[in-house]
Amino acid sequence: MDQVDKQEGLGASAKPVDDPWYEATASGWGEGAETGAPGDAHPDVVPRQRVHGAAEIYLEVQRSPAFQEVRARYRRFVFPAALAFLLWYLAYVVAATAAPGLMARPVVGVVNVAMVAGLGQFLTTFLLTWAYARHARLRRDRAALELRWDTQEMTRGMV
Repeated sequence: MDQVDKQEGLGASAKPVDDPWYEATASGWGEGAETGAPGDAHPDVVPRQRVHGAAEIYLEVQRSPAFQEVRARYRRFVFPAALAFLLWYLAYVVAATAAPGLMARPVVGVVNVAMVAGLGQFLTTFLLTWAYARHARLRRDRAALELRWDTQEMTRGMV
């Protein structure tokens, strides 16, 4: 309670604020009514029609069949792989808590089933990372790069 009294007491309001942005308003707040026309607010702000043009370009790219194919390829790999890995991890956790006798069963010497399954978690993590990188390189990177170049060409005249 003493901490609260010290921070919210009379002495707290007497301290000056050293933050240069303390009194600054956010862009577009408290600047009066704007119609969005160029030269309305500040001369150094990009006119809204240019931003709108770029937004239209990005929406056009997002709606394109090439972009949809790249996203579909991504989803066809990531969702099943993530689900399989999550189920494998949950099976490991459930087995460790529900079947301690099974997990304590020796496999070779002092190495038991729990150790093998735990190391299997690390192994599947590395395998999943390798498979994802390979899938991206073989099935998505070229198409995504072409989309990037096309988008840059379309927006080049916007700035």
